Amino acid sequence: MITIYHNPRCGKSRECLAFLETSNQQVEVIKYLETPLNFNELTEIIRKLKIEPIALIRTKEAIWIDNFKGKTLSDKEIIQSMVDYPILMERPIAVYGEKAIIARPLERINEIL
Repeated sequence: MITIYHNPRCGKSRECLAFLETSNQQVEVIKYLETPLNFNELTEIIRKLKIEPIALIRTKEAIWIDNFKGKTLSDKEIIQSMVDYPILMERPIAVYGEKAIIARPLERINEIL
């Protein structure tokens, strides 16, 4: 089963979900703004993505600019910022077993299928 961390207001996220639903994949949808991830869950996703936590941050979000831009933050502080403000997390994220990707552009989804 593929898990997608989804924001229904995001066009790229809707596009990814539609693709998965039409590709005969079993999909678990987690609307992460309604059901935020905890620190450990987010840390595990970052591990599967094989990225640094800052690479998962939407640095153009007003919350990031107003509260964090220009500050030196540890990885733990960056992860905590996404726990506190889930909107900061890039989307959509698709997880399949031990593999995960940020599905931007959509074609990246093929990396885990």
